[in-house]
Amino acid sequence: MKKVEDKIVELESMKNYPNQLYFTGNLELLKRVKISIVGSRKPSKYSRLITHKLASSLYKNGVCIVSGGAMGIDAIAHKSAGVSNTICVLPCGINIKYPAINKNLLVDIEKSGLLISQFEKDFRATPWSFVVRNEVVVALGEVLVVIEAELNSGSMRSIELALKMGKEIFVIPHRMGESEGTNELLKSLKAKAIYDIDEFVSRFASRDILENKVDDFIEFCKTNPTYELALKEYPQRVFEAELSGEIIIQNGRVITA
Repeated sequence: MKKVEDKIVELESMKNYPNQLYFTGNLELLKRVKISIVGSRKPSKYSRLITHKLASSLYKNGVCIVSGGAMGIDAIAHKSAGVSNTICVLPCGINIKYPAINKNLLVDIEKSGLLISQFEKDFRATPWSFVVRNEVVVALGEVLVVIEAELNSGSMRSIELALKMGKEIFVIPHRMGESEGTNELLKSLKAKAIYDIDEFVSRFASRDILENKVDDFIEFCKTNPTYELALKEYPQRVFEAELSGEIIIQNGRVITA
């Protein structure tokens, strides 16, 4: 664990710039185009699917995902973007992998992505530290995307922070009676709806990165490795690529779609 020595420009939009920031992982991710994604800890099947599609599409277009490592939408966003393309802001010290159910994910982000915390290494999360965490998540992103949120949820408090910072807020449209928090935001014109993921992503796509990027995982899959070997070398990406249809498993071997 190290201290962030240089000022992070995006965090100057916070009410008070953090007195201290600790990190482990790849600090270079802070230089990327970043979008914050938050939402329910118990998302619907629809929200889970949309989160995966959105985060994976942003990843493919060179955009880094920022979220809070919580269960539900946060975890899906981190996984779908790939751990090496995600920034996780913790409500606790970096030594405490919270929530425990996401311990493996947080360890993977620590190795390949970036973990950030305002707290000493062994600090355990408290109700107020989640609010502190949320402010950093919102500040780091160019915009805030809320996938699913009920009224009075933690995600709605993140929206309040985004409004104070003057951040654009985007939400996913839901049916009446579902995700009433985001539906209320649309009704009050405080947020914009994402009706087309490709159109939304194109606004932020980092084409310079994309043109020069070689996907090591896809290049590896072109050699038609065994499924077992692919799982050993790229455990998280195999899962993501199967879901998105990038690869097909046939007769125990990986084939690029």
